Amino acid sequence: MRAHLGDELVVESLIIGSRRRDGVIVGLHHADGSPPYDVRWSDTGRVTLFSPGPDAHIHPLKPPEDPSEPGTEPQPPPPGSDFGRRVAHERQRLGLSRAEVADRAGVAESYLAYLEQQPADPASATVLSLAAALETTPDVLRGADAELAPGGGRAARHPRLRELEPEECLRLLSSHGVGRLALSTLEGPQIIPVNYALVDDTVVYRTAPGTVTAGAVGNLAAFQVDHIDEAMSRGWSVLVVGPARHVTGPAADELAARAPSLPWVGGDRPLWVAIKPLRISGRRIDVE
Repeated sequence: MRAHLGDELVVESLIIGSRRRDGVIVGLHHADGSPPYDVRWSDTGRVTLFSPGPDAHIHPLKPPEDPSEPGTEPQPPPPGSDFGRRVAHERQRLGLSRAEVADRAGVAESYLAYLEQQPADPASATVLSLAAALETTPDVLRGADAELAPGGGRAARHPRLRELEPEECLRLLSSHGVGRLALSTLEGPQIIPVNYALVDDTVVYRTAPGTVTAGAVGNLAAFQVDHIDEAMSRGWSVLVVGPARHVTGPAADELAARAPSLPWVGGDRPLWVAIKPLRISGRRIDVE
């Protein structure tokens, strides 16, 4: 018997009247995939070491359907879980493929695909391995810090603050999708988070007429993006200052094609706003 991580293990009892049991193989003890296995059982959610007998069968993890096959329609990805979405997000943030992350973490690529695409609750050892491979923490992958304000940790022993060159600022801006728009209104200064994209060297976002963010048009605005690595007490921030203008006509159509920004608030957001930097600056805290 041979198995891979993510395969389904089914035990059909030889005793009449006894129930069938199934689970997912979450751990291998031999490189060739031979028993025993760590199995997370569907009826209890617990992981146990299991040596299959003659009543056990392996059902391989099915790969995603190839939409290029004749007669098949492209299918949306499975809903997955919060854990899987966070793993996929961190992997994409680092620009790594599934194969690269799987190799770093010492898990099968098929099992990593399973974690990203299916509701799953992997063992603590797997979470630790994935967190190390993705240069983050188990709490981040499990979402334990989702409601916590960043920056509550201690400062590093030897922090170093340095200014960023404009080229690095643009590179960092292009790596994110949410920033903060600062502008003056009749009620005073306001700072609003918005989804955005960077097109060439210009920050663009979508909004609706009559909203606070639409009020930036024709005025000088500031736009700020940052990233904090809580575990390592380091991070960076980039600030763009420039006039905000309304983009219309063919230029708006081109933006829609090049920067398909989808505001999280939903609804119809037909107005494109562009902020061309007059000044761009950034700072980074590193650890010596």
